[in-house]
Amino acid sequence: MERQSAQARWERRTQRPLLALAVAFAVAYAVPIVDGSANRSLTALCTVTEWVVWGAFAVDYLVRLVLAPQRGEFMRTHWLDLCAVVLPVLQPLRLLRLVSTLLLVGRRARMASQIRLTTYVAGAVVGLLMFGSLAVLSVERESPRGNIRTLGDAVWWSFTTMTTVGYGDHAPTTGLGRMIAVGLMLSGIALLGVVTANIAAWFIARFEKDDVEERRQTEAIETLTEEVRLLRAEVAALTTRERVGEEQPR
Repeated sequence: MERQSAQARWERRTQRPLLALAVAFAVAYAVPIVDGSANRSLTALCTVTEWVVWGAFAVDYLVRLVLAPQRGEFMRTHWLDLCAVVLPVLQPLRLLRLVSTLLLVGRRARMASQIRLTTYVAGAVVGLLMFGSLAVLSVERESPRGNIRTLGDAVWWSFTTMTTVGYGDHAPTTGLGRMIAVGLMLSGIALLGVVTANIAAWFIARFEKDDVEERRQTEAIETLTEEVRLLRAEVAALTTRERVGEEQPR
């Protein structure tokens, strides 16, 4: 019980610092991509910032694992956190570093009861939109046949891809760019399903609440009607007794 309380305290105290680190990571990730003419010192600083933030999330996972009352259960239920920490180390998956950081922040944010589903979905949309724009710009800008050259083109492409509109005015031409497009499409469909299910659940809960209230009012009216009927019957019985008493000879 004491270890579990320590784990809860750690998660509560580190939630905001990790969110700030995630913002710093996003900035460091974006600067070398947006500013293609960035000097080596700035690029190196951004790279160091990315690794420091990744190390902070790795330490956070290890601390939570140590403080968990049942470590096996923690690893089984937090396997996605472990993947988000381990996968970005692999060189071919460098582009997933931003997604992993956003995923870790989202996983930690969902532990806080005050954060609603709508806020989480909105954050996921913004995060995926940012990742898609930066990732596709980084791989398509130098492509000879590419037509995504600026950040504006990348943001427009990501938005149309996530919403599954796909105007076709901008499209990735490299294999990695198309893989990013597939990921954004699937993410957009999944988020749209979450939003639709959330709205449907709200309407169902509202209808059920109205139905319960209507049944309660109906039962109250029926109870009141029955009480009035019984009261009228008692009044009628008393009236009959009085009449019978008056008719009897004294």
